[in-house]
Amino acid sequence: MALIRRVALLSLHTSPMEQPGSGDAGGMNVYIRELASALAEAGVEVEIFTRATSANQPAVEHPDPGVCVHNVPAGPPRRVPKEELPELLHHMVAEIEEIRRRQPHGRYDVIHSHYWVSGIAGLELSELWGVPLVHTMHTMAKVKNLLLESGEQPEPRRREVGEHRIVDGAARLIANTSSEAAELVSHYGGTYDRIDIAPPGVDLSTFTPAFRTRSRKEHGIEPGVFHLLFAGRIQRLKGPQILVKAAALLRRRRPDINVRLTILGALSGNKEFNLRRLVAEAGMDDVVTQLPPVKAPELASWFRAADVVVMPSFSESFGLVALEAQACGTPVVATRVGGLSRAIFHGRTGLLVDGHHAADWADALEALYDDPATREDMGRAAAIRAQNSGWARTAAITLESYHAAVDNHVGHRLLPAVPAS
Repeated sequence: MALIRRVALLSLHTSPMEQPGSGDAGGMNVYIRELASALAEAGVEVEIFTRATSANQPAVEHPDPGVCVHNVPAGPPRRVPKEELPELLHHMVAEIEEIRRRQPHGRYDVIHSHYWVSGIAGLELSELWGVPLVHTMHTMAKVKNLLLESGEQPEPRRREVGEHRIVDGAARLIANTSSEAAELVSHYGGTYDRIDIAPPGVDLSTFTPAFRTRSRKEHGIEPGVFHLLFAGRIQRLKGPQILVKAAALLRRRRPDINVRLTILGALSGNKEFNLRRLVAEAGMDDVVTQLPPVKAPELASWFRAADVVVMPSFSESFGLVALEAQACGTPVVATRVGGLSRAIFHGRTGLLVDGHHAADWADALEALYDDPATREDMGRAAAIRAQNSGWARTAAITLESYHAAVDNHVGHRLLPAVPAS
């Protein structure tokens, strides 16, 4: 088995240093940073390459021991829409190669790219450096395009073509769940023998179930309040509008329930999506509190202050929020879709809802309100289940994928040419 000493992680469209829940930053940013830290703890040096978005950014940042982040200068020193990043790919590849040339070690054992833009760059660098590429999609264009509503813009054709190229050219593909692996096979012609399943982890030192009563007091949640929490980017795909409609219906149906809804996140993607207007139209201004995204320790406190965390997503490759909330001892109500159907044990750690009819979501929330004992049991079961989901496990599976990629890459290069018959 080849020894993996140093890995180049590519996250060109968003930096792991950015605040999750805003812009293009979300679960993927947490995934990359936590995976890098866990790999470093396992003895692997990790260098992350992302595009610089400000002239004031340092060239290199060191978020954790054994991990460095290179802010690669390419294009204007500002944020640009991710749809425009393909135009900068060749520039970014050239800058990454220049950074590599300046490193004392001068080489990496494997490249691990995240999201399709990084995957295309990874294919070029894999060829240039003579090392294998491992790729994690996180989201897929064909899956997102199946969920479009009338009038919404589909993911561009160039992304679908690019993702096909990555599936064909990567040495290994890492999926978050078995359902994501099946999508790689059915939509992109991937083969199961090149796909590894590495579920994301959770920071068990931060997301803990302790001090729930204290957390409620700190956030002003009075006794008897049925507190619902949404945490994530504010966009249609994440479904906060479904939660607002369901909470409004629940309030009309059961005026005896003192419901309060907290939404943590920032607008992402379609700027015409106006959640504040939807809240006002639903008559929920006095019930709903919208706050910007927060750092992990405060997010954990908000999870502990909630009776239920709600995730009405239309698509999730995994749904990291669900695992983090459960680690805090809070049950989750989520859509039975993608990785959420694996992250939540229906009836034991939360509830899964089919579809997005507000009445069905109101029914699920009402059932949990009316049965506080079951709600508490779910929270305890959720915290226990999460204890087996640390990032060290994710890193160990990922390392196995790296080893397979390197071993097969070396073996392939050492095969003698087949003589002409």
